[in-house]
Amino acid sequence: MEVQAGKLLQQINYPSDLKKFNEEDLPEISQELRQYIIDIVSVNGGHFGASLGVVELTVALHYVLNTPYDQLVWDVGHQAYGHKILTGRREIFYTNRLYKGISGFPKRAESIYDTFGVGHSSTSISAALGMAVASHRKGEHDRQHVAVIGDGAMTGGMAFEALNHAGIENSNLLVILNDNCMSIDPNVGALKEYLTNISTSRSYNRFRDEVSHILAKISALGPDAFQIAKKLEKSIKGTILKNSNLFESLQFRYFGPVDGHNVKQLVKVLKDLRDIPGPKLLHCITVKGKGYALAEKDQTVWHAPGLFDKITGEIKKPVYDKPKPPKYQDVFGETIIELAENNPKIIGITPAMPSGSSLNLMMKAMPERAFDVGIAEQHAVTFSAGLATQGMVPFCNIYSSFMQRGYDQMVHDVAIQKLNVVFCLDRAGLAGADGPTHHGAYDLAYMRCIPNMIVSAPMNEEELRNLMFTAQQENMGPFSIRYPRGNGVMVNWQKPMKALPIGKGRRICDGEEVAILTIGTIGNEAVKAVQTLNQEGIYPAHYDLRFVKPLDEELLHEVFKKFDQVITVEDGCLQGGMGSAVIEFMADKGYAAKVVRLGIPDRFIEHGEQPELWAECGYDAASISTQVKKLAVKRATQTIAS
Repeated sequence: MEVQAGKLLQQINYPSDLKKFNEEDLPEISQELRQYIIDIVSVNGGHFGASLGVVELTVALHYVLNTPYDQLVWDVGHQAYGHKILTGRREIFYTNRLYKGISGFPKRAESIYDTFGVGHSSTSISAALGMAVASHRKGEHDRQHVAVIGDGAMTGGMAFEALNHAGIENSNLLVILNDNCMSIDPNVGALKEYLTNISTSRSYNRFRDEVSHILAKISALGPDAFQIAKKLEKSIKGTILKNSNLFESLQFRYFGPVDGHNVKQLVKVLKDLRDIPGPKLLHCITVKGKGYALAEKDQTVWHAPGLFDKITGEIKKPVYDKPKPPKYQDVFGETIIELAENNPKIIGITPAMPSGSSLNLMMKAMPERAFDVGIAEQHAVTFSAGLATQGMVPFCNIYSSFMQRGYDQMVHDVAIQKLNVVFCLDRAGLAGADGPTHHGAYDLAYMRCIPNMIVSAPMNEEELRNLMFTAQQENMGPFSIRYPRGNGVMVNWQKPMKALPIGKGRRICDGEEVAILTIGTIGNEAVKAVQTLNQEGIYPAHYDLRFVKPLDEELLHEVFKKFDQVITVEDGCLQGGMGSAVIEFMADKGYAAKVVRLGIPDRFIEHGEQPELWAECGYDAASISTQVKKLAVKRATQTIAS
C-alpha cells in the first residue's frame, strides 16, 4: 500500500527544506507529519503513541536548530519517527522495523542526523553532555546540544548521574523533559508527583511565561547583567513554587512548563533558550498519542499496537483455525499468581515493564505484593536482594538485554550473598523487530560465569512453570530462567507444577550418528528438524539440556560415549554460551568429538522477524537439518573410504 505525504511534507526531505517555510506554516506541517506517521504505522506496525506525542516538538527543534551540526539526542528512541521522516528517510520510512529496512530507533550508521544510537532508557543526557564537552574542547562554542528525555526515562539512575555532572560543567546543553506521565505503562514514583506539582501550579505558570524571553534579552547586555538576572529569577521561582529547586539545585536553569503541542510557542522558546548559555532544562507537557483519540485514551495499548484500521481504530489480530498457544510472558504472569497464592513469601518486581512482562496481572490481583520500581534495573536487583535477606522470594522480571544494566548488582548484591532471587529474563534470544538493542543474546554467557547462579531455560510453557515452581523452593539461591518473546508451543499448558532436579536435562529422542543438544525454546526448531530428517531416513538423537549451569554431566557422558558428532543449538551468543560449556566439558573429561555450534554469531544482529533472524544466523529448523546432513554425509564418505 502506497502512502502519500501531505503537500507541504512532500517538499521536506531534510531540515534545510523545513526552514524555507514561514512559522505560520508549521502547524499544518505538524498535522501532515502526524497523519503520515498514522498512515504508515497503521499498515506497517511499530511504536505509535510516543512519536505522535512529540510531533510539534520535533518540527520546532529541526526548525530552530542547525542540525546535524547542532546535535540532537533522543532518549530510548520510541518517539523518533517524526525525526526520521524529516531527516531524509520519508520515502523509505515504510521499511521501518522490517527485515533489511531502516531501524525503529535512531542509529548512527543510518543517518548523520542520528547523533547517538539508542534503544535503552536514560542515556541521552550523558551522551549529549559528552558531545557538549567535546565541542567546547574543539572551540565549537556556537554548537547546540539537545537531549530529549521523557519523564519515565528521567527516573533512571543514569539520568540523575548525568544531571549531577552536567550542572558543574557549564556546557552548552539543553535537556528537554517530555512530560506525558507515561513510558510504556503509566509512570510511578516521587518524581512523577513532583512534576505534576510543577505543571499544575497556576501562580508559577503565570510567572514563567515571560522568563525565558526576558533572560535571552538580558544575556545580550553582558555577563554581569545576566548573572544578576539569574539570581533574581531563582529567588522568585523559589518564592512562588515551594520545592521548585530540584533541577536548579543541580545548577540547571529550569524553564517551563510549556505546551508541547503549540509549535509556534515552542519555536519562540527554543530560539530564546538558544541564546542563554550553560545547562538548561525545558519542561514540555505533552500527550502521548496526541491527535489520535484512541491512542490518547489508552496509551499503554497504543504504545505499539501492531497493525490497525486508521479509520475505525480496530487493531487487527490474526484469525486462527485452532486455539493458539499463549505468550511466554503470559505464562509467567499467570503462573506467578498461582505460586504466590500458595507461597506468601513470593514478591514480584519489574523495572517499568508491567504490561511487557505481564506482571501487571499480579499487580491487579495482589497489588501489595507486586512492585513497579520505574526504569531502574540496578535498583530492581538490589531491592530484590534486600527482600531476599528477610526471607522473601522475589521474582525479578527483567528483559534479557535490560538485565545487562543490573549486572554488577546481580554479582555483588545477589550471587556473592547466595540470595534466593529468581531472575525471569523475558525477551531472551533474538527478540525481533526492535533489533540489536533489544536482542537477549548474552544472558546464557554472562549468567553461567557467575558463581552460585543456577542458569536454566525452558523448552516450552510446561517447563517454564516447573522451573518457576522449582526456583521458589527453600535454600535455592540465585536462579535464572530465560524465555523468549512471543508465543509458545502448547495449547494445554496449565498442568500441575512439579519441582525439577537441578542440573538435569532430558533425552527427547534417541538416534544414530549425530546428537543434537539444545537449550531453551529453540529446541522446538530441533524437533521440527528431526521430524523432517526422519522422513528422509536420517535419525539424529536430540537432548534438551534444560540447565546450562550446572550442566547435566551424566547426560553429557552418555552423549560423548555414544556420539563423536555433536551439534549444539542455542538462541544466544556462541562466545561463552551453551556450546562453549559443552566443549569445555568435552575437553575437561578427555573426550574427542566433532562439535558444531549453532547460535548467534559474533556480531550484532539487525532487526527482523524471529524466524528470519534464526535463518540468517543458521539455527532454524532448516539450518539444523542441513548441518545434520553434512555430518551424516561426511560420516558415510569416511566409512566408504575406510
